[in-house]
Amino acid sequence: MSSLEELARQVHQRLLDFYGEPTWRNPLPPVDELVSTILSQNTNDTNRDRAFESLRRRYRTWDLVRDAETGSVIEAIRPAGLANQKGPRIQKVLREITAERGSLDLSFLSDLPLEEARLWLMKFKGVGPKTAAIVLCFSLNRPAFPVDTHIYRVTGRIGLRPEKMTVEDAHPHLEALFPPETYYAAHLNLIRLGREVCTARKPACERCPLRAMCDYARKGRAG
Repeated sequence: MSSLEELARQVHQRLLDFYGEPTWRNPLPPVDELVSTILSQNTNDTNRDRAFESLRRRYRTWDLVRDAETGSVIEAIRPAGLANQKGPRIQKVLREITAERGSLDLSFLSDLPLEEARLWLMKFKGVGPKTAAIVLCFSLNRPAFPVDTHIYRVTGRIGLRPEKMTVEDAHPHLEALFPPETYYAAHLNLIRLGREVCTARKPACERCPLRAMCDYARKGRAG
């Protein structure tokens, strides 16, 4: 085991000790999660959920969303922001899935090799490694580790990834460091730490459970 792998295990355990075993909302079906994650881009969870619920109230099925008048979809998802981009993007993804698969059923991804499933999702415009990993991890229980802005920031400060590594490259890098059975809890607890303690500005290093193992705190960057 490398020193970074050992550090990742220690980070996971410290966060479990600090926050406990996290639980997220009930898993969504894959297409629901895919749409929800597209809505989440460049906004917060509250606005994402408001937009998602508004869309589902207006349209009972994803087939109806796919075939709807685009302006109506845009209006429904307005709370998520960037609705003029996200509305057409969602409809385009739904149309392309239907064209290839004949329906909007993504359960077949459970049976594909992990990397094949990941690449299948990422071929759609607007579906990057984070979105694909969220669908795989949370909807299909596949061993994928989503890296959002909080996880990217925290792991960089701790020293779990090279400082200049891209977000895209951080996905396979962190997947290789954390044991697959820890992905769910480590993902959620790292996000919580990033939101509540290791914030982008003025991180609260004095109350961080990872302070003793953190490059950022050790180098005195937090003041």
